[in-house]
Amino acid sequence: MSQPLYKDASQPIDARIDDLMPRMTLAEKVGQLMQLDGGRGNLDDLINRQQVGSLLHIQNQEAAKAMDMAAQTRLGIPILFGDDCIHGHSFHPGATIFPTQLGMAASWNTELIEESARITAREVRTTGLKWTFSPVLCITRDLRWGRVGETFGEDPFLIGEFGCAMIRGYQGKGLDDPEAILATAKHYAGYSETQGGRDASEADLSRRKLRSFFFPPFERAAREGCLSFMTGYQSIDGTPSTASRWLLNDVLKEEWGFDGILVTDWDNVGRLKWEQKVVPTFAHAAALAIKSGNDLMMSTPEFYDGAQEAVANGLVTEAQIDAILRRILKLKFRLGLFEDPGKPDLDAQATIIGRADHKETNLKLTRESLVLLKNDGILPLAQDKPLKIAVIGPNADDAQAQLGDWAGATGQASWIDDGHPRECTQTVLDGIRAIAPEGSTITYAKGADIALPTGRIEADYNDGQNQIEVWEAAPTDPKQIAEAVAATEQSDLAVVAVGDMMTFFGECKSTATLELQGGQLDLLRALAATGKPLVIVLINSKPLVLPPEIIEAAAIIEAFSPGMAGGTAIAETIFGYNNPCGKLTVSIPRHVGQQPIYYNQVRGQHGNTYADLTQDPLYAFGQGLSYSTYEYSDLTLKSNELSATDILSAEVTIKNTSNRDGIEIAQLYISDLVTSSTWVDKELKAFQRVPLSAGETKRVRFEVPVSEFTIVNADSQRVVEPGDFELQVGASSRARQLLKSPFTVKE
Repeated sequence: MSQPLYKDASQPIDARIDDLMPRMTLAEKVGQLMQLDGGRGNLDDLINRQQVGSLLHIQNQEAAKAMDMAAQTRLGIPILFGDDCIHGHSFHPGATIFPTQLGMAASWNTELIEESARITAREVRTTGLKWTFSPVLCITRDLRWGRVGETFGEDPFLIGEFGCAMIRGYQGKGLDDPEAILATAKHYAGYSETQGGRDASEADLSRRKLRSFFFPPFERAAREGCLSFMTGYQSIDGTPSTASRWLLNDVLKEEWGFDGILVTDWDNVGRLKWEQKVVPTFAHAAALAIKSGNDLMMSTPEFYDGAQEAVANGLVTEAQIDAILRRILKLKFRLGLFEDPGKPDLDAQATIIGRADHKETNLKLTRESLVLLKNDGILPLAQDKPLKIAVIGPNADDAQAQLGDWAGATGQASWIDDGHPRECTQTVLDGIRAIAPEGSTITYAKGADIALPTGRIEADYNDGQNQIEVWEAAPTDPKQIAEAVAATEQSDLAVVAVGDMMTFFGECKSTATLELQGGQLDLLRALAATGKPLVIVLINSKPLVLPPEIIEAAAIIEAFSPGMAGGTAIAETIFGYNNPCGKLTVSIPRHVGQQPIYYNQVRGQHGNTYADLTQDPLYAFGQGLSYSTYEYSDLTLKSNELSATDILSAEVTIKNTSNRDGIEIAQLYISDLVTSSTWVDKELKAFQRVPLSAGETKRVRFEVPVSEFTIVNADSQRVVEPGDFELQVGASSRARQLLKSPFTVKE
């Protein structure tokens, strides 16, 4: 008996799909529209009864078993496997875990960010997966939101730059690249515009505001070939994202030409019924999801019966299901899954996962992700002089705090509850012990806890994921503080690592405050009272409000969830083996009441301060120090009169005024001085990483198309409006650090 045409790899994809679809029952078609949890589900039920199209949270031997089972079904349709490989192969023990996206972004190094995704894809492919739910293209707005650390920060242009770099890294040379995986642009769109910082709340967004700020990174991802998108949890103007045909179909698929697949986030279809309560039954939820433009329904097991019931009751037609099915099958054929389902390769894992060159790239990126916020001259410490150093703080020797969310023991994967092997991660204490000059004395004291478990389980919110144990802020422990003070008093200085931990960030974990939690404030006060110099290392998922004891410290290093190499990179920076060059891509506030405080806010308000506090952040977007110092001068434009089709060409002189080689991140902003609709005061449009030797001067050229100097007008059209503009170039978004030059865009 000859094989069916759809199994013949020599045939055109459309012909294979045309041959396969008529062979399928309605139940088999519905199953292909589902992605379910392979880590907790019964594989026999998932594959043999529901013939599920995709599985997540399953890898290695279990994935191989599922592939074999799928091959033995009536039609042998392969399964597409994916998982949250967010900043490394998150849940494979010993995989290379990079800084989180907010940390990566602080490097402003597009090439290293792309390479981190390339490494992740290479490691992921050995474990049976071909799909990652990354990158996050959400824009940071309210820092109380628990998922700030998953973003690239507050600027749409940078998010597009870094997001597309990761997409290129993941997807490699194309779908036939044996070391590539599918990327996912998420969460489409406006998910991060939360009320009160609360996760997945109603987003108060007009269509103009979406097009102005939230759409651009996603549109760029779609047009540059990202092959999957994921919806957000939130609703906009009364419509859940999962139910917005305008968002999912009209804009994404028709306007932008997206031809990949759109997957919902976890149980978004079910939430239409049980959480957002916009439909009465799961059949209505299934019908609404299908008609709105969703392709793959993640973790809504009720969809299987609901969709079939919806067809039987006339809520949706089988032809509408067929249209979605074609998209899913097309991707599976393009991926070559029918010929090679991508089984795990244990031999390859042994030589690829966590290999030496991957670790070296991780260390390079981590070095560049560190942001030196303050330095009174204490850093770098001497490399050849023995020192007595007290290493203090709850995050000084906490591997999981460095890894951040979506990695190891964060509760999302049952098989790695104990986290990554401890020896894979270098903590601050590890790094200082390894790098301090010979003869140094290193003393460690934890000093405080951030939070402690209560033994209670958060059982009032059950969406099919693991129930999470409730933790609460820890009380101050006088004994811990006394040990830390004694260690500090007997030392030349203290390196103090404070910040947050998993109980205070992540999905469903927004915070009402941005203060340091637990006994950390009392610890800092006690250490400051010793009079010894304090070098503060912030190991946190997102910006926190810094108390005076930190602001007044001798030095402050910001290390946003720096990953496995964090401790080494931090120690190298403290001792001057690494000259920091990272800069913030998110503003750090003085007080939680300043939220939201991003740099590119829309013009127009009474006054420019609060009655009781400035509106300026403590540290602004684009800020970051170095052991080198730089001076900007002589900003010139090739032409001060341009048309919308021209290229703006500008040059600026940057001088390294120190005796140390370094890298300066020069930033170019554009201000449209008069606009037909309200608009931001300035927007980042370009940046350059400029290596400068000690004492060296360079003339740096920027070339930016005038067509990028757009606003979104009152009719929601993105246009370049003629008139007066201002070019601003400098070391950060702060006005005092920017050189300015006027120019005009002609009619």
